[in-house]
This record gives sequence, structure tokens and C-alpha cells, in this order.
Amino acid sequence: MRSPFPLLLVAALPLLEIAGFVVVGGALGVLPTLALVIATSIAGSLLLRIQGFGTLSRIRRMLETGGDPGREVAHGVMIMAAGILLIIPGFVTDLLGVLLFLPPVRDLAWRAFSRTATVSRAQRRTRGFDPGAAGPGEAARTIDLHDGDYSASPQRPWRRTEE
Repeated sequence: MRSPFPLLLVAALPLLEIAGFVVVGGALGVLPTLALVIATSIAGSLLLRIQGFGTLSRIRRMLETGGDPGREVAHGVMIMAAGILLIIPGFVTDLLGVLLFLPPVRDLAWRAFSRTATVSRAQRRTRGFDPGAAGPGEAARTIDLHDGDYSASPQRPWRRTEE
């Protein structure tokens, strides 16, 4: 049987967010609370852009050197989740988003995830691109055509014939 915890978390999140708005709004006032919510949304989108591009360059560098980009891909997914959490209005999601932007927290989550996940690695060619190259156990898929081997038929229903 599956754990009811994720369902309870999804149901409790709006209540926690409302409680957060009440507490922060009572301490700061309405306008500063709204300004803080807008500021965290803007900061989330900026951080998502900056850190996202950095993660993409690290993934590309790992692929170019032949390393395993699994950690960087996981960090990229966590950065994307952090940005989305910061863009969503609310203080609980903002707190979770800020925590996910911190590299030590992402490393901790990666270590926990990598112990429980099974990752299969596909073979890839490191030099050039040959779309017709056959993989192991496959026949080549390249079909060579000459000038007379193919012609577009005017009787096809999707072609308009000019009268």
C-alpha cells in the first residue's frame, strides 16, 4: 500500500501557505508582505535563469570530457524545482525553493537519491554524428536513392494541382 504522506502534504500546503501569509502579514503589514511575495517571484526567475545556464554548461562540459553528467542533471532538475517553488506565491514554498538553491542541500538530496535509484547508461559515440550508423545488433538504416529512384506524384491528395 502506498504512503498517504504525499497526499496529505499536497492537502496541507495551501493551509500552511495561508498561515504563513497571516503570520508575515501580521508582522510586516499588507503592502510589505505583497512586495516580499513579488520580490521572491522575481528573484526565483532570475536565479533560475542564472543557475540554469550554469548547470547546462557544466552538463555540456561533463559530456565533452566523457564524464557522468548524472549529478549535474539532478542538480539541474532541483534548480528548476527551486525556481518554480520561488515563483509560486507563498512563504513555505519560498523556503523550500531557497533551500534547493543551496548546493549543499542539493548534494544531500543527490546522495539520498543516487543510493536508491538505478541509473542505466546508454552508449554514445563521442566523435561525429552518423544518423545512418547501425547500433549493436541492428542493420544499417541508410537508403541511397538516385535521381530516377524517387519522384513526387501529382496524384497525392495533399498536393494541389493547378488547373
